[in-house]
Amino acid sequence: MSRLPPLTERHAVEKLGWLRAAVLGANDGTLSTGSLIVGVASAHATHTSILVAGLSALVAGALSMAAGEYVSVSSQADSEHADIAREKHELRLRTY
Repeated sequence: MSRLPPLTERHAVEKLGWLRAAVLGANDGTLSTGSLIVGVASAHATHTSILVAGLSALVAGALSMAAGEYVSVSSQADSEHADIAREKHELRLRTY
């Protein structure tokens, strides 16, 4: 066993993942909902139909993005935990 203190690494990327996801999700939701509303409005729909279509797209998009991002973040966390475990194992086997 080594007498060196355990290495601690700090990565800012770990803390910024949620911000990146929020910005990308907001951009995607805004563009897709806006495109749908423009499409419905160009079909000469009533104001009520446009409003219902827009609200439906907003809710569906939010749920879809939330589920997709949850799966993405969970799988990324699993990969990172596996890498950390592998690195700890390699450090234990290393001789100095």
